[in-house]
Amino acid sequence: MEKQRFSLLLLEPSEIYFEDFSVDIVRQERGLSNRSDPDLQATGRLKMCSRSLVFEAKGSSACLPLIKIMYKDCTTIDRQADGNAAAANGESGQRLAIRCRQYIEMLDQNQIQPYRFVQKECTFLFHFHYAKLDECLQQICQLYRASTLPSYEQNSMIATIVYSRHSRVKFNPLWLNNLYERTVADFQVEEINPLVVNPGRLLITNSFIYFQYYNNISTNPVLKVGIKHIIGLSKHRYLLRQIGLKIRWNEKQSTSGTDQCLYLVFRNQPDRDDCWRCISEQPDYAASEQTPESMTLKWQNGLVSNYDYLLYLNSLADRSFQDLTQYPVFPWIVTDYASNELNLTDPSVYRDLSKPVGALNPERLARLRSRYEEMGDPKFLYGSHYSTPGFVLYYLVRKHPELMLCLQNGKFDHPDRMFNCVADAFHNCLHNMSDFKELIPEFYDPELGGDFLLNGLKIDFGTRFDGTPVGNVALPPWALNSPERFVRILREALESDHVSARLHQWIDLIFGYKQQGRPALEADNVFYHLCYEGSVDLGQINDLAARHAIEVQISEFGQIPKQLFRTAHVSKLLAVPGTVGPASGRMVLHKQGEYCSHKDTITAVAIDRTVGHIFTTSKDGTMTCYSLGERRKIRSVQLSDLPISSVQLAPDRSIILGGWDNTILIYNFDFGKISSTIRAHDDAVSCISYVPSYGLLVSGSWDCSLK
Repeated sequence: MEKQRFSLLLLEPSEIYFEDFSVDIVRQERGLSNRSDPDLQATGRLKMCSRSLVFEAKGSSACLPLIKIMYKDCTTIDRQADGNAAAANGESGQRLAIRCRQYIEMLDQNQIQPYRFVQKECTFLFHFHYAKLDECLQQICQLYRASTLPSYEQNSMIATIVYSRHSRVKFNPLWLNNLYERTVADFQVEEINPLVVNPGRLLITNSFIYFQYYNNISTNPVLKVGIKHIIGLSKHRYLLRQIGLKIRWNEKQSTSGTDQCLYLVFRNQPDRDDCWRCISEQPDYAASEQTPESMTLKWQNGLVSNYDYLLYLNSLADRSFQDLTQYPVFPWIVTDYASNELNLTDPSVYRDLSKPVGALNPERLARLRSRYEEMGDPKFLYGSHYSTPGFVLYYLVRKHPELMLCLQNGKFDHPDRMFNCVADAFHNCLHNMSDFKELIPEFYDPELGGDFLLNGLKIDFGTRFDGTPVGNVALPPWALNSPERFVRILREALESDHVSARLHQWIDLIFGYKQQGRPALEADNVFYHLCYEGSVDLGQINDLAARHAIEVQISEFGQIPKQLFRTAHVSKLLAVPGTVGPASGRMVLHKQGEYCSHKDTITAVAIDRTVGHIFTTSKDGTMTCYSLGERRKIRSVQLSDLPISSVQLAPDRSIILGGWDNTILIYNFDFGKISSTIRAHDDAVSCISYVPSYGLLVSGSWDCSLK
């Protein structure tokens, strides 16, 4: 089958693709002689979209560029007037004639390159092979009329057209997995991918979810996901509205074995919440989401890396790889991009994580504060954000050039403004009065090997002021010109003890209590008011013009992540290296034996010397008992879903245990069951001690209390 070159990224951001038709095309350009001569004839597919028509040549002409005709550039759209040539071919009045002032050529010779805008009046003639001209003409003229309206009215009319068209599309029962499935609910939704919005229908049965594509952009008309394969179902914010839903699944029988994701937005929040409920209530649904408290505890105790914890917080705060307006944000960590070697044990090579990027340079901050004092309400320190679609693609343009062309109307940025050098990018973030951007996860992911730093596609991005063509990103000397080494060292820096001890301070700024209010002001962390969740309710704005203007600002100028923490974030617990003093003698130890007691780290040990039993607890939530006399494990009990931190023995053969679920458990060894559960603290129980002479149990907790 011939490969399709057309993609939704060739349209304007969020433009809708409806359907396509098999056609023959003839282009006639009007010259000074007033003669119209055909200079292009080909067979292909005509794509009808909400703001444009796109022709993709097929067969022997497949190397020709795709032609995009924007409705706003058209002067007339009608059936071809009767003429000698048409009459001779018996086609009088059977062709669609489009006269335009300008058209766009894309993917010439199938190469990714800036679009060519041909500013020349010409006429395109389309002969439809199978579709009825009258029906196609009516639909195209309706979209053409919409293009003459102001942007906000055009968007409203297109939304009405989309809703009307898709309401007439029915779900084919033959797509169901079996005849005994019961339909639970269905919704009109939009699938979201970077810069792409694709409407469709979401059908939920008692066993599967089906996403029906309304166009043929996918090779399959419907995406089918077994509810039993869903591993994640999370609500998300989209354009500051709670209408997003992310569905993650992993079909273990597939050869790839990788997680897949479907990111959907609904017409309103009640629909989204109803869909979430319908899926989660099905008998086959077995996904168990990690609770924020559990994830924080695991990170705090070193069970989760800094990288994975930041990815988790980004997802929890509605940031997603599918949405460039809310792409995951990571901090600048290293400040030294000039040395031949990078010493990660030297604190001076690290950025101050207690300050936002805009406050790292005291001189620039003083100027920003001065401007802030002179400003009327609502005031802000930083006029630009630390993460926007433009900033994300600034870093990723070499890996995803088609996204940049889509975002910037078919053009790449000026060669001297591109991401050409890591050191220059960091310097600008420190000194430029309008550059406060942070980094993206790709800087810290060794599995990708830093591929976004290479011009692997050999794209012609232009030439810089000194005559050098834009190629790979210039790396610091210590990277030895290796993107793999560069990313690996940055990851080591991110996971270092220095960063681990201070990362909670940056979390407070981005996701925590210093994000808003007086703490944000005191931390020099104040952005434009429309960047914050709750600053505006788009659902309550009836003025279409005002609503459209706000939506554009929200999508282009950055969004503050959803606030996750209202108090200071806990710091990571780091092992403190002990010291060994001089000894008067030497103790020689010999190993008598060993046994494997748990699947995870052992957290505590208690010994009953009278009977020779060793009790151990673990981060896997189990307690085991090993008999020295019998040399075997005689008891293994799963007591908690969270780690158990400590164990003590009572005279009555009861076992006392402290856990990360904030409780103390009393386990009766003789009867083999928990005899008592005590809600002891507001945070994890970190240690317990039993004093038999007083019958007293003392417990300590991460909430800094002793009971």
